[in-house]
Amino acid sequence: MNRRTFLTTSIAASAAVLLSGCGFRLRGRDSLPTLPTLALEGDNNSAVAQQLTTRLRQLGTQVEPGAPWRVTLGTPSLVDRRLGGDGRASREHELTLSISLSVQERASNAYHINNATLSSSSRIRVNDDDLLNRESLFAEAEQTLARELSQRIIERLANIEAMQ
Repeated sequence: MNRRTFLTTSIAASAAVLLSGCGFRLRGRDSLPTLPTLALEGDNNSAVAQQLTTRLRQLGTQVEPGAPWRVTLGTPSLVDRRLGGDGRASREHELTLSISLSVQERASNAYHINNATLSSSSRIRVNDDDLLNRESLFAEAEQTLARELSQRIIERLANIEAMQ
């Protein structure tokens, strides 16, 4: 083992020990705290709302009307921005899915998040001449964005200290 390898390994090991000593953890399934019972209101039929409900239940959070915390979702908005020239070949698209979010404590009617906009974006390359494949690529990308956006909502909920 040469000196450079030894130093690299030593620095990495030291960093790991330091980070574990201060309570640092990589984010994963268990890093989110348990959330109280939530009531989902607003646009409950969107793909984002369905993904959010499923994910919350997987985390052990109850979702029921009349819960102490009211989470209001707006209608998701998908923006498709075409990138590149007007050539006949495949074209790159930037898709951005956005949603408004409000979180209100029912007992005090206090808003902890008031009409915040969260978004998730992705780029896909699509051949405009292949219509069948084009639609399936867009649908798949939209589902992926809905999953990512629901995860962002959960992360945002987990950061509200009053819910803990």
